[in-house]
Amino acid sequence: MYQNGICFITDRTYARLPLYDMVRSVLEAGITVIQYREKKKTRHEIYDEAIRLRELTRSFRALLIINDHADIALAADADGVHLGQDDLPVKEARKVIGGRIVGISTHSIEQAVEAEAGGADYIGFGPIFQTMTKDAGAPKGVDFIRAIKHNVRIPVMAIGGIGLENVSDVMRAGADAVAVATAICRGDITQNAHAFVQIIKKGSQGSRIQGYR
Repeated sequence: MYQNGICFITDRTYARLPLYDMVRSVLEAGITVIQYREKKKTRHEIYDEAIRLRELTRSFRALLIINDHADIALAADADGVHLGQDDLPVKEARKVIGGRIVGISTHSIEQAVEAEAGGADYIGFGPIFQTMTKDAGAPKGVDFIRAIKHNVRIPVMAIGGIGLENVSDVMRAGADAVAVATAICRGDITQNAHAFVQIIKKGSQGSRIQGYR
């Protein structure tokens, strides 16, 4: 049901639309996984926005993943949480969120292996290319995706600098999904999102990151 291989990460840096309208636009374009990321608002504000996005994503039968906050993901009845290396360990987040999705950002083979051993449902791996969205170290390149896939069995979601010009290369390297922020938000959001969906449809069978375990 949720297999189109694209996770949209909310990013207000370049977006011309308010959060709710931005997410609605990508959902209407066919993207079915939304990761709500907000670094500047209070936890109360994040919860309020998560509740609104939960209602919206549910109406499109789409997944909602909350960045960083396992407790807010649970309180908002989101489908899961995406952790960073400085957030709760996967095992501890699992105690909070139960059988919902737990993903985590990784930047090395060692971190990826540790995430799988800790019970993560998927890993985000990158940055694959140069990115201005987040400072996560030097670009790894698509060959690193192949190395990661040889070392873990859980789905790998590639992230970092992924655009229309290179997403096919990323999927051919073995990524199960891609996470995209800037390349969708900059310019016409609906048009950009639709273009990503069409490329993924042509080149892959879509994401293995699907709902509850």
